[in-house]
Amino acid sequence: MRRRTPPPPSPLPQRNGVDAVRVRLPAGDAWATVRDHLVARLTAGAGVIDGMFDAGRIVDANGRRVARTAAYVPGMFVWFCRELPDEEQVPFTVDVVYRDEHVVVADKPHFLATTPRGSHVAETALARLRRQLDIPTLGAAHRLDRLTAGLVLFTVRPEERGAYQSLFRDKRVAKEYEAVAPYDPRLVLPRTVRSRIVKERGVMAAREVEGEPNAVSRVELLEHGHEHARYRLMPSTGQTHQLRVHMNALGVPILGDPLYPVVTGPGAASDFRRPLQLLARMLEFTDPVTGREHRFVSPRVLRAWSAYEEWAG
Repeated sequence: MRRRTPPPPSPLPQRNGVDAVRVRLPAGDAWATVRDHLVARLTAGAGVIDGMFDAGRIVDANGRRVARTAAYVPGMFVWFCRELPDEEQVPFTVDVVYRDEHVVVADKPHFLATTPRGSHVAETALARLRRQLDIPTLGAAHRLDRLTAGLVLFTVRPEERGAYQSLFRDKRVAKEYEAVAPYDPRLVLPRTVRSRIVKERGVMAAREVEGEPNAVSRVELLEHGHEHARYRLMPSTGQTHQLRVHMNALGVPILGDPLYPVVTGPGAASDFRRPLQLLARMLEFTDPVTGREHRFVSPRVLRAWSAYEEWAG
């Protein structure tokens, strides 16, 4: 198998823990200039792109500014630092559970995205940890939904990231989640839920469809009160919103979910009340670099179980 040549390192420093954007000019395209390709590819608009060229903010692999009239060269790399959006600060901390020379295991709060994406850029767990720990090479081995709290594995050395990502790809990580949802005494548990889940681009909620299952979750009842219960959820696959979809399909949607069973739309950016009651509680794996056996448990408490009135208020 032919090994891919890694891209050259960024000639631009990070800004606030966020990497510069790297663009590789693809082969087969017939653009006259680099500028024409970027205007077509990026959503910023021609005026913004032209302003970036004129200000010298678009550079090549050697850090030299690229002129607006520079010819299009297939395979060429260019970099620029994105304009960071005004982001509402998530008023909760990212706690470091474990750290060594290879990995960092962090306990992410609700409402904080794992990695830069869309309107969440500097206010993400990755960017925060890069600043907090002064590890600019830190990268995420996997992701949690922004609304889900709990354990996330980050890697320290870029050359080792693939080894840790393969743990999740090859299902060699034992994961347990915890959720608070309605209690239904008619629901027979434990059970394993299997279904086919699809998530369409531009559609907020995922849905179950007919076909070969691609999502498998084991659901167990831990304890219950009169109206609500605490559940252990163990996914063996990683489809988008899988646990949320499966709990909703069982008739016990997770408390605080803005998508299931009904899409209520995003709340105000500053509204941190009633977080989704879903927590990535445990990660267990054999370190692919050191061979160490790791088991990490989040100490977080889901407030709808420990103090429902406080959470609901």
